[in-house]
Amino acid sequence: MSPNSPGPLVLEPILTERIWGVQVLPAPYPQPEPGKPVGELWLTSLECRVQNGGSAGKTLGAMMPDFPLLMKVLLPKDKLSVQVHPNDEQAKAIGEARGKTECWYVLQADPGAEIALGLKPGVMLEDLPELIAEGSMEEKLQMVPVKAGDMIFVDAGTVHAIGPGVVVLETQQYSDITYRLFDYGRPRELHVQQALAVTRTGTSAGLVLPESMGEFTRLISCKYFVVDRFEMPAGKRTALRHADKLQILIAMEEGVTLRGGGAEIPLPRGKAVVLPLGSGEFVLEAREPGATMRVLQP
Repeated sequence: MSPNSPGPLVLEPILTERIWGVQVLPAPYPQPEPGKPVGELWLTSLECRVQNGGSAGKTLGAMMPDFPLLMKVLLPKDKLSVQVHPNDEQAKAIGEARGKTECWYVLQADPGAEIALGLKPGVMLEDLPELIAEGSMEEKLQMVPVKAGDMIFVDAGTVHAIGPGVVVLETQQYSDITYRLFDYGRPRELHVQQALAVTRTGTSAGLVLPESMGEFTRLISCKYFVVDRFEMPAGKRTALRHADKLQILIAMEEGVTLRGGGAEIPLPRGKAVVLPLGSGEFVLEAREPGATMRVLQP
């Protein structure tokens, strides 16, 4: 491990209240306060606190102030607003560091669950203000059926929304610029003109087919992030490699240990473990069968 690297950082998630969120969270997360529904669990927020080692108690932002990727678990009880995000160039034009391209890995999905991804063919941008005003925009969205295990790419400029009955692990550029186009009559601010200025009718968004890489499955690869899934039987050891890249690990179940550089860390279920660039070479070792997600910064 590099003497300049803080080593593996186990982060405590932050519960984020949302009007469309849930009142009961799945294990291992703590339960929200009554009347304060949680819609998002921020796993790599700059405000997340380190739980291990000599950095315990410090925030991720104090350790790595320009952290590039934000990972969340989204738990919608109701429909999320119809929204769009700017790209890098558009974000920098308003003084922000980066735009927001993202992906969603579906953890759970009720039968018949759908997400909205883009506009139906023939819908023009100039049509949207009238559709929004008359409350019929939802009818003009391209709906995509989803199931557990699906990966969806959502590039900046794509109109999108997540419906109820879907729990996703989101990986995104670290940006919270959101322009809300439509919110089903809920009393929240809309950003119609800003949204229209960044919306593209043609995008690369959609379902991404997984690719076997031998010891793991590559779920998605783009210029901002790579997401892999390690499915490991008990007793399996797998080298992570990529010591020259930022890595984020999230264990889906208990029973996987991270070893290397003098560290031995049981990966806590559902929490992010950050391996900063230069942390060294690590292996995953499964005491029990389970899956671990790995995100790389290309």
